[in-house]
Amino acid sequence: QVQLVESGGGLVQPGGSLRLSCVASGSIFPINIMGWYRQALGKQRELVARISRAGTTNYADSVKGRFTISRDNAKNTVYLQMNSLKPEDTAVYFCNAGAAGQFWGQGTQVTVSS
Repeated sequence: QVQLVESGGGLVQPGGSLRLSCVASGSIFPINIMGWYRQALGKQRELVARISRAGTTNYADSVKGRFTISRDNAKNTVYLQMNSLKPEDTAVYFCNAGAAGQFWGQGTQVTVSS
């Protein structure tokens, strides 16, 4: 099993920045794919970004150029740097890991509002 714990969410004004962190622990290492998903109220959960252990990344079109995913394999941690935040980025952000994406964190709320 893998446990994922997110941190870094909060309230930010439009145009602001936040950095999310997710620390993985447990008995299944190394983890190849780690990523971030988000779920806005009343909407389906969607992929934001993911990164392989080697550093290959992919992003949702809606966040390209604004968000950056990175990871520190030595710390079993994945990050999501979010810049130029928009109200439509408001959602609960979930960390995800595993070859089949089977492990989830509990989520951290990000609210973008003036």
